Amino acid sequence: MVTGRTTYRGIAVLAALAAVPILPGAVGVASADDVPHYRMAEGATKIAGSPKSTDAPSLKPGLHTDAIKRGEQKWYAVNLDARTNAYFSAVAAPTPGTKVTDYGDKLTLSVQDSNGTTCGSEARPSFNGGGMAYPIADYVTRRIGADRTECQKAGPYYLVITREGSKTSGPDTWPLEINYLNEPRLEGSTPAKPGQGTWSTETPAPRTDATKRRARGGTGFNDAGSVAPGVWKDRIRPGETRFYRVPVDWGQRLNLSAELPNATSARSSAFLARVLGLAVYNPARGAVGDPSFVSYTGKPAAAKEFTAPVDYGNRFDSTGSVNAMRFAGWYYLAVSLHPDATQYFPKGAEFTLRVDVRGTAKAGPGYAGPAGVFSVTPEDHETAQKGQTAQEAAKSGTLMTVAYAGIGTGVVLLLGLGAWTLVARRSAAGATGGPSAGPAAAGGPGGRPTLPGQSTDSTQQAPQNTRFGPPQGW
Repeated sequence: MVTGRTTYRGIAVLAALAAVPILPGAVGVASADDVPHYRMAEGATKIAGSPKSTDAPSLKPGLHTDAIKRGEQKWYAVNLDARTNAYFSAVAAPTPGTKVTDYGDKLTLSVQDSNGTTCGSEARPSFNGGGMAYPIADYVTRRIGADRTECQKAGPYYLVITREGSKTSGPDTWPLEINYLNEPRLEGSTPAKPGQGTWSTETPAPRTDATKRRARGGTGFNDAGSVAPGVWKDRIRPGETRFYRVPVDWGQRLNLSAELPNATSARSSAFLARVLGLAVYNPARGAVGDPSFVSYTGKPAAAKEFTAPVDYGNRFDSTGSVNAMRFAGWYYLAVSLHPDATQYFPKGAEFTLRVDVRGTAKAGPGYAGPAGVFSVTPEDHETAQKGQTAQEAAKSGTLMTVAYAGIGTGVVLLLGLGAWTLVARRSAAGATGGPSAGPAAAGGPGGRPTLPGQSTDSTQQAPQNTRFGPPQGW
């Protein structure tokens, strides 16, 4: 019987493995000579934006993929209610090595109502890494609030994405990843904007943990490697951008430092103006300020970021880097190394990432429904400590669920078999020692249980089983 239970659990685990889809980061690892490309979300919906609002395809909540050419404008239709904050982000991911112009090559995002009124501010993610092509992203929102007058009614709206750039930049089409998120409405009153001087703007010293843990950066938001507070190390190639994510709760803030080591080769002494970049994005893929790029001369260099504490009221702040720190959840870190760094690191460099989550977690603003991605759970902290990607965490959770289900089902089967044995023995005892052996004692309906292939002859003894169930006569 133990063998049967083991076989059952083995089959269950194998079935689970067969059912788990191949997720981003599981396959397609780039060769040593290639810089990895941005990996789009597995299962994202393909969509083709229209140059005209009248033909705009319908955009549903979730992830979508498209592509956009230089000078092209794309329209997407959305239906919004009168009480939900909606967020629309776009990631442009040109192939590494694509020719781009700083600040000139960019996207422009806006949300418009059916009258052509722009809802809130536009977003203009652009490049500022010394001509390096890397994933750029930001979001726009249709926000509901007493402080707003436009775009508050339910009805049809449009997400409009435009790509700008000069003819001197590369003509290649850029892959696009679009994310549409709804933020739950609040159940109580709306928190106010934090007052002036409620938090320090002076950047503290970075973490100095003695132990460096190995991080595994991803190619983008979908396969970003999780990191917890501490000191981490990873490798990066010239022209590459590596993504990480860290859970940040209400009331907490990030103090980050990405550090390039000294060059061990004397083959170059060039001054590189923008070689190492560090960017921060919120859970809705909104840019927390501009990426921080620093120069390099062969000596150690560090790109640093220090954010405002997460607060619902930050959305009322006019400073972009503060405004984006408006909800809890997974925050994303993007580290970029300029292709010119090949002069110092022809085979790539090992860099240090210092992650500090400062402040005590506080209660959220009181969403009327599940907070979803705008929250931090104990499981998120566990995933960060393990350094898992979202896909690895999901797969691990699936296998554990199947394992527990297998154990639970096995216990139920054993208990059922024990109960059957007990009933069978008592029925047998009644048939041999009772005052009569009438129809109730016979096999079949009203008699003792009958196994497949077992005779219904009332003179046949009940099966004996000393492994399961109580002793006979108990």
